[in-house]
Amino acid sequence: MSKVSAIICITLIASMAIQPSEAGVGHWIAGAALGVTAIAFAPAALGFGALGIASGSTAAGMMSASAIASGGGVAAGGVVATMQSIGVAGASYGAYAAAAAAGGAAVDYLAK
Repeated sequence: MSKVSAIICITLIASMAIQPSEAGVGHWIAGAALGVTAIAFAPAALGFGALGIASGSTAAGMMSASAIASGGGVAAGGVVATMQSIGVAGASYGAYAAAAAAGGAAVDYLAK
């Protein structure tokens, strides 16, 4: 099974796991798609890439602020380190499932 197929399956399962009302199913599916798209493309759009953080990007500013705040280094497991990890290796299936569920819940909530 390809990664895209697995992500689609996870998105559908995560969206249905919370059992949205019949009227809100469209909201959940749209939100799940939005969540999965965001986690797939947001790191690159911010400047977190496979070759490192792009100079002059939002990611570079985040890294600078994080390094200053922590006294010279970027904390392992922090937002910047996590986003860079996603930029290099991609997100885990669990992260895609969480993004699908959160996106579905958010769109359903905002649509009410």
